[in-house]
Amino acid sequence: MDVARDTPVPLSRVPDLGEAPPGSAHERALAGLWESAPGWRGWLGTVDHKRIGLRYIVTAFVFLLLGGVEALVMRIQLARPNATLLTPAQYDSLFTMHGVTMIFLYALPVLSGFANYLWPLMLGSRDMAFPRLNAFSYWAFLFAGLFLYASFPLGAVPDGGWFNYVPLTSLDYSAGANIDIYALGMILLGISTTGGAANFVVTLLRMRAHGMSIDRLPIIVWGTLTASVANLVAVPSVSLAFLLLWLDRNAGTHFFDVAHGGRPLLWQHLFWMFAHPWVYVVVLPAMGIVSDALPTFCRRPLVAYEAVAVSTVATMLIGFEVWVHHMFATGIAPLALAFFGAASMLISIPSAVAVFAWIATIWTGRPVFRTPFLYFAGFVLMFVIGGVSGVMTAAVPLDWQLTDTYFVVAHLHYVLLGINVFPVLGGIAYWFPKFTGRMMNERFGHVTFWVVLVGFNLGFFPMHISGLLGMPRRIYTYPAGMGWDTSNLLTTIGSFVFGLGIVMFIVNALVSARHGARAGENPWGAAGLEWSVASPTPVYNFAVLPLVASRHPLWETRDDARRTSVHVGYRLADGREALAVTPLAAMPNAILKMPDDTCVPFVLALLATGVFAAMLVRSPALVCVAVAGCAIATSAWLWPRRTLGQRRRLPARDLTQAPAAAAGPHPDAPSSATVPRGAPTACVEPLPVGSCGERAGGWWGVVTLVVTEAGLFGYLLFCYFYLQSQSAAPWPPEGMPKIGFAAGNTVVLLSSSVFVWLAERAVRAGRRRRAVAALVVALVLGTVFALVQLHEWRDHPYGPTAHLYGSLYFTITGFHLAHVVAGLAILALLAGWTAAGFFGRERRVALTVGGLYWHFVDIVWLFIFTALYVSPYWLGSAG
Repeated sequence: MDVARDTPVPLSRVPDLGEAPPGSAHERALAGLWESAPGWRGWLGTVDHKRIGLRYIVTAFVFLLLGGVEALVMRIQLARPNATLLTPAQYDSLFTMHGVTMIFLYALPVLSGFANYLWPLMLGSRDMAFPRLNAFSYWAFLFAGLFLYASFPLGAVPDGGWFNYVPLTSLDYSAGANIDIYALGMILLGISTTGGAANFVVTLLRMRAHGMSIDRLPIIVWGTLTASVANLVAVPSVSLAFLLLWLDRNAGTHFFDVAHGGRPLLWQHLFWMFAHPWVYVVVLPAMGIVSDALPTFCRRPLVAYEAVAVSTVATMLIGFEVWVHHMFATGIAPLALAFFGAASMLISIPSAVAVFAWIATIWTGRPVFRTPFLYFAGFVLMFVIGGVSGVMTAAVPLDWQLTDTYFVVAHLHYVLLGINVFPVLGGIAYWFPKFTGRMMNERFGHVTFWVVLVGFNLGFFPMHISGLLGMPRRIYTYPAGMGWDTSNLLTTIGSFVFGLGIVMFIVNALVSARHGARAGENPWGAAGLEWSVASPTPVYNFAVLPLVASRHPLWETRDDARRTSVHVGYRLADGREALAVTPLAAMPNAILKMPDDTCVPFVLALLATGVFAAMLVRSPALVCVAVAGCAIATSAWLWPRRTLGQRRRLPARDLTQAPAAAAGPHPDAPSSATVPRGAPTACVEPLPVGSCGERAGGWWGVVTLVVTEAGLFGYLLFCYFYLQSQSAAPWPPEGMPKIGFAAGNTVVLLSSSVFVWLAERAVRAGRRRRAVAALVVALVLGTVFALVQLHEWRDHPYGPTAHLYGSLYFTITGFHLAHVVAGLAILALLAGWTAAGFFGRERRVALTVGGLYWHFVDIVWLFIFTALYVSPYWLGSAG
């Protein structure tokens, strides 16, 4: 009998402590609980982080091969002067899709695969914080990639470069669907990236082993966490840029249209606000792989762990101050040149900290030259070369000379490819036993490494020479006698050698997965928690959740006073369960009920792709149908489930202890299981079960959503004030806005937040009818606000296509109105669920997080109101 489905979820329970010998009934029970169903339902519906992580890695490598083929075709074209293999249009399409593929469809997704697979194992948990969101993020990534590559059979391949500069990509110069495919595909990919980033952040905050405090986190966790926070802040910028471009091309707005007051430079600001931090998004997790795996082969802990962790965070913080580094040649002010040039040089300091730490670890250790170690050592070389060329372009005069030459192409490949590929290949070889239970062929691995190293440097280092000799990037051919012939031929030869090395690595992995030597739990003698479980990893990860007492759990000596317990821990087998902890000290504070497998994430990702496909064919009817489908799928996803502890139970069964069948000791449990001396004191107090408390996982999830949504509105308002500052026309062109009417509507919207707050208080006090009434009033007030906003639109003497101000006004208020409508749908669901008795004093997290989102929507309007209605009076800019 499935206890999780047939018994009520208790409000609280003391986590049972014990052991789980290999092959025990406890392990068999866990395997039955966590195993995915066989067949297509299990394949589509799995939420297992390990299977999702491997899917990310495999899919990213498929895109790596596609991008590599595109690159090799271009290199054949450039191997000799005046080649005619490709036409200019074909070359433009290939270099665009090559860049898009390698940067967006390979570099980050492959690292997301590592993090998805390894994070719960490294942190001592059984899954990610949001398993269904994890599955959705993967499917959205896959469908975004397929959406972009559908441009080939459609004959509409994007050809504006991966940075997609306007006005080249405006409707005047690119009238086909190619740019629309790129824009819509990137927005869908941004949804995937943002969902994955939110999942990583909340997993770090909530899903760790008891005692896994932040000063004990693996560096790869620091790197991926920092990159995830950056994604939450930066991805909205590029998503907004693509949305505004799509509106310019399809709705007649004027954000980038110079003739109507738009500014093409706005695109560069929005794009590079995202793209420069993105460099570190794909570098920092790769650096984390090296920082965590390199010490294993040096037989000592990482030198200066604290400094490396701090430098990881510092690199990303400074990275947000360097976006104008890519715009030095656009005519910006000298003071800005000085500031951003200094910031571009400053960012090399925290990066150098990590380099010195790696070198010191190798120097003071006892290196073992296995295949993973070779890749990590090669990575250090690539890192130094790429870093030095980056610092060179931080000097403004030199940047002016090197901009748009092959020197920049060389730098980009060393940073985005070399610093990524070498850790990835080394990481796969290192964690291959966990993935498959087998070892990769060591001798073939050594040969492959040298092929990859020689091919990479032969392929990309000569690009520096080509650039210094003046070869522009993005040219499809060149005349003889320019001095570029030899360097281009070497680059082409090296590219093929590098490609051969990648193919050799893939062949080694495929053969070793079936015929490699079997690996034990810890074939490398590593220190991390992931090596304390069997190889390949069991579906449930840990039979007992460990208690962590140090940074290197498996390297603790017998006389060490700090002892980690990996064999005696929390058993948690009443259904799919995981332990939640406090964000900093990692003290247990809840027992989480984890969701079963479901096809809803797959269906939602498919429907979301349908929305963008309908936008591509400009069919409002299909858009409405797909959006309605997304709303239904989202409702099914969010519907509170009693088995997950998201709904209150019937009063007659409202017990605070688990049923005997679930709470009693397991037959395999020893009579006096104790943790080792020196381990953290095991939790003996009852913990909330399921979605209880003010800071449940859902609350943290909505906080991450609010952060990224706040960034989106912030970038919108940046566009407003930037374009206003560049406009010579009266602002607003039709005279000052009517502030009184909008102020009254603002009061109406803010009043709705008061009633949402009252509804939550009423539920907390056990007054269900009062809560429903308050939610209904909030619904009415929100609806009034929306109707008044629509009336104001109709009352305006201009529309979104009349001029630049009209485009800004209707886009900003329309975007907010869309959030109001979504919030009203959430309030309607909350009112219905409250009326049905789903929520009580303890089980009300859905109401709390729904209210949090509504408060955010209301607060955002204050900033919009200030910008659109108040700031013109302050600035006095209307004529």
